Amino acid sequence: MSNEHATRWEKTKGLIFHLFPHHYISRGTYWLTRQKLPLLDKLIKLFIRLFNVNLNDAKIQDITEFETFNDFFTRELEPDARPIDADEQAVISPCDGRISQFGQIDHHTLIQAKGKHFTLNEFLTPACQNIEHFKDGDFCTIYLSPRDYHRVHMAYDAELIEMIYVPGRLFSVAPYAPKAIDKLYARNERVASIFKTRHGYMAAVMVGAVNVAAIDTAWAGPVTPPHLDHVVRYDYQNDSIQLNKGDLMGTFNMGSTVVMMYSKDFASAIETLACDQKVLMGEKIAHI
Repeated sequence: MSNEHATRWEKTKGLIFHLFPHHYISRGTYWLTRQKLPLLDKLIKLFIRLFNVNLNDAKIQDITEFETFNDFFTRELEPDARPIDADEQAVISPCDGRISQFGQIDHHTLIQAKGKHFTLNEFLTPACQNIEHFKDGDFCTIYLSPRDYHRVHMAYDAELIEMIYVPGRLFSVAPYAPKAIDKLYARNERVASIFKTRHGYMAAVMVGAVNVAAIDTAWAGPVTPPHLDHVVRYDYQNDSIQLNKGDLMGTFNMGSTVVMMYSKDFASAIETLACDQKVLMGEKIAHI
């Protein structure tokens, strides 16, 4: 298949996905993945085979010990499975996944894919009181596939100062989608957490997708559902919530994408980082 035809097919899939009842499908997934199904072990075995899931580093490796599919999907890892880069200058990947895009934020504009962009204002919304800190900063987008570990961790030592829940669609975020759907990350439901470090500001935005029927954070528990119809801002500036590099930050219940953003005076990508590169939580992806 030529690149031209592949692009046409990606666009066609994107158009078809506009017609999907995203939230209804995801609500069904939410309910189903939390049921004690009679053939759960066979379902998990099929999923492992289809997506080549590696359970060797999981805390629970006997699939019969998982009570629901969501327990399997959000499985914990062994404590030493993901070494955390201890270099004080290292900003780590918050999750396992694949680098989708990275680079400098051009004034207020981020790259989604070749020829497609979105702005800080569209992404964080005007409700975010710290949006200007990320002007001319850097960003890194990490896609979590169905086979990946789906817990999200702190990329650097920081204090939580703000969280924004933004309602939206639940388009797929599979590799074809950012190339086919305009402003995808600024249209999907998402939870943006804003942190202050001793070097500058950092944001970790957990972007929902179809079947991502829930996003949890370590400090607030389940943020979605419910799927609201309005933006909600949470102010944590006086709560003294301190988290260290490698600490659990949140969980995707089914897979999605994390967009990391750094203020101009904080961090930038390491020289060896590349698009489509596989990364593991704890590995250095940016430096002070």
